[in-house]
Amino acid sequence: MQSNPHKLTVIDGETLMDKRLPPTKFCVDTLLPQGLCILGGSPKVGKSWLVLDLCVHVAQGTPLWGIDVTRGDVLYLCLEDSERRIQERLNTITDNVPDGMYFATGCTSIESGVCDWLRQFKGQHPEVSLVAIDTFQLIRTPTPDVSYGGDYAELRILKELADELGICLLLVHHLRKMNDKDPVNKLSGSTGISGAVDAIFVLDKNERIERLATFYASGRDIRDRKIQLELDKDTCVWTLISDSLTMPETLLPDELTSLYYFMTGANEFVGSNTELASYLGRDVNPKGLKQMMNRYRYQLEELGVFFESKRSNGQKYVVVRYVPPADGASSDSSDSVSSALTDSVPSVPCVPAEDLG
Repeated sequence: MQSNPHKLTVIDGETLMDKRLPPTKFCVDTLLPQGLCILGGSPKVGKSWLVLDLCVHVAQGTPLWGIDVTRGDVLYLCLEDSERRIQERLNTITDNVPDGMYFATGCTSIESGVCDWLRQFKGQHPEVSLVAIDTFQLIRTPTPDVSYGGDYAELRILKELADELGICLLLVHHLRKMNDKDPVNKLSGSTGISGAVDAIFVLDKNERIERLATFYASGRDIRDRKIQLELDKDTCVWTLISDSLTMPETLLPDELTSLYYFMTGANEFVGSNTELASYLGRDVNPKGLKQMMNRYRYQLEELGVFFESKRSNGQKYVVVRYVPPADGASSDSSDSVSSALTDSVPSVPCVPAEDLG
């Protein structure tokens, strides 16, 4: 009798609903899950400093950016660095290297058996929960062909390894030079990379000389997230400025984040688009601002910012009000707020419609 070549498991919905399945494990709660993860960043942007600090926090079991961390042993494959450079970096970010933190230098690859080597290391150190490989490119099979199928197949090997060992396998990767509005699309290679991994992180700067950066997170077991960080010039540690999980307004475009903070202080604004834009910053375009407000209307309302466009004596103006969500600015109360906006009248002079863009 010929064996079935398909390795598929079928389960009915009712049994699946009642089945006791272990919850997803995290190295960093809500942020860094077990499985295959990838961190992208431009060369010399500070991603290796970030990974090293992350490894220290996991080995110590101390919170990172105020987020709980589950303690575990850590293995960091520093394939671009020497022991001297690793030592210098450790001495910069910490004066107390925790037990259970291991480093590997040299060269290895998927083709030469790094997966088997990691299985052996995990067998010798069963408490390992995080393995970081810096960089992913150095363990790949050299090929001139960059395709979805090739990228996916290579990463699938590492994904199966992470699941088998019950670890978080974090790959450090580079970004493409071409810019993109979606940070995930900046990862070097095809979309097979983002399709194969469980979580994607991108560390991005507007300018290389800046110490400020945005850390984007997206994945199957985590919420999309935008974290603003600043690199301390003395300790080379990335410190938290804001986190969209606790400050959802930071997920909005910068102009609308400014609008949100302006309205939390002003509570009400009545005037032209040009006047509103002038309060938010000299680089804010009135026409572009209004278009963004329309596009993100419902997200703004969830944060308590309601607006309506008006016209009086041939002139256009906008009425904006802030109603704190705790005070009832929810989807159930949006109709009453809109009704209140309808009854509003200009409280500041309007400018001619042609000046509104």
